[in-house]
Amino acid sequence: MSRFAHPAGDRHAEMLPHERPPLAPADLNRINPAIWPRTSTRTDGSLTVGGVDVRDLARDHGTPLYVVDEDDVRSRMRDYATAFAGSEVHYAGKAFLCKEIVRWLQDEGLGLDVASSGELAVALSVGFPPERITMHGNNKSAAELRRALEAGVGHIVVDSYDEIARLGYLAEEHGKRPKVMIRVTTGVEAHTHEFIATAHDDQKFGLSLSAGAAAEAVRRILALPQLELVGLHSHIGSQIVDTAGFEVAARRLATLLVQIKQEHGVVLPELDLGGGYGIAYVEGDEAPDIKELADGLREIVTKVCQDEGLPVPRLTVEPGRTIVGTGGITLYEVGTIKDVEGLRTYVSVDGGMSDNVRTALYGAEYTAVLASRASDAAPMLSRLVGKHCESGDIIVRDFHLPADLAPGDLIAVAATGAYCRSLANNYNYLPRPAVVAVSGGVSRVIVQGETEDDLLRGQL
Repeated sequence: MSRFAHPAGDRHAEMLPHERPPLAPADLNRINPAIWPRTSTRTDGSLTVGGVDVRDLARDHGTPLYVVDEDDVRSRMRDYATAFAGSEVHYAGKAFLCKEIVRWLQDEGLGLDVASSGELAVALSVGFPPERITMHGNNKSAAELRRALEAGVGHIVVDSYDEIARLGYLAEEHGKRPKVMIRVTTGVEAHTHEFIATAHDDQKFGLSLSAGAAAEAVRRILALPQLELVGLHSHIGSQIVDTAGFEVAARRLATLLVQIKQEHGVVLPELDLGGGYGIAYVEGDEAPDIKELADGLREIVTKVCQDEGLPVPRLTVEPGRTIVGTGGITLYEVGTIKDVEGLRTYVSVDGGMSDNVRTALYGAEYTAVLASRASDAAPMLSRLVGKHCESGDIIVRDFHLPADLAPGDLIAVAATGAYCRSLANNYNYLPRPAVVAVSGGVSRVIVQGETEDDLLRGQL
């Protein structure tokens, strides 16, 4: 027998033992308010968001379709501003960024984090105040740093010795003295997927606290008069629901502030504790309480600094997913329904890993429902899959849909507002879907969907 091939088993992409399939919910039509947008409800059986029936959305805008509940997203921006009053709240643009989101941020008084020149361009294009922007990235190019300097962004978070030297040279060249923070890898174990855990030493981000790299970065920046060191930054990962990791990171950063004062006689006025707070994707998930998180972080930093005779620094946090994640859903139309006897039913829709790669990328879990009508049919163990030429093209791995599901029905997947449109791609030359905002019974396009002409543009 070949060393490289073997007889296939009968099941694919198993996450649960066959004898323990997920339990069917008591009500297949239920819309859990912890998972779905705040304005979601069923009206005459059909899902409505922002007062708009999903059937009308599909008719007017087509599918697949990203739908953003404007009232939900704005209310979460206000929740953060209230919980962290007296501190800075910077939205992590990588979660999902477009011109309209930036306008909402400006209206609600939040700042913005960007991780590329392209994200910076989106913000500047609608007149967002550059002093409320922080530039991130582990490998910022000279061109990106120049643009940040020319725009006058509020902070640049340096990520390496190379960047310190590069930024120092460019700052002198442009006659600027940017405010900089050091990204510190604090060694905190964030209980999340390996690909989105960012505070252990063996990864690409930041400067190690335990190895002394962060302390050395402080020395190098303080030796460059063209850079103004104002604080420390930490980000321990994404989709984190256990707040203990943030508390440990805060304590370690505050301790480093003390060490900096002792060695250099310098008191840094700012401390950025990053983001990564989780949301509920499936039944049983629990998201951290934002007010409790805010109070806990302030208490820890205040105590450490007061014990050491330091003034309490101004705190910054960087939520992304918890602002836009729950407020977004994705609509699909059912195409092929294929029953694999004794296992599950494969439900194929008109999108897939081009509009939501997270399940294939790191095993993300989602909740989905039949959205265009209610049903009293028996539950059917299902796997929601896309139309791409990959066996891993799975949107929802195992869940239940009504047994009377039919081609043409609409499926809605919850909590897709973060990292779905941002990671969207054109695999198999599928155009990326439009994004529509809904509010007060009205829908409007905020990001146009691509066409085949868009995909061909630029080819010679």
